[in-house]
Amino acid sequence: MIISIGNDHAGTEYKLAIKNHLQNKGFQVINHGTDSNESVDYPDFIHPVAEDVENGTSDCGIIICGSGNGANMTANKHQKIRSALCWNKEIVALAREHNNANILSIPARFTTLPQALEMVDTFIETEFEGGRHKRRVDKIPVSC
Repeated sequence: MIISIGNDHAGTEYKLAIKNHLQNKGFQVINHGTDSNESVDYPDFIHPVAEDVENGTSDCGIIICGSGNGANMTANKHQKIRSALCWNKEIVALAREHNNANILSIPARFTTLPQALEMVDTFIETEFEGGRHKRRVDKIPVSC
């Protein structure tokens, strides 16, 4: 599995730990995030993750910023993206099972690093249930 990851300055510590965690599990990680704690503009690091997921370069994405909101809003501007802002593993499981989320948005300032790693594991291990949920997810895209 190939996972794209992106972050702003608030998510650097988490991104480095998540990247290492995923690589230790045998996943390939494409790093679009900053490796610095100096202030940056999150869209510059989130759009490339969404583009990777949208065009199939990666299987899914993980994005991290302070609140998770800016990153999540940016990713969801892409037509084929279903990014979910989550702050515990239970919400992550539902986002995968019911909404077929393909990007996980983590709020670094509102979760602990152990929680974030647990959420990442839940995200990659949980399957979409399909069924009645597929019908609903299919209604999300907007046709022009």
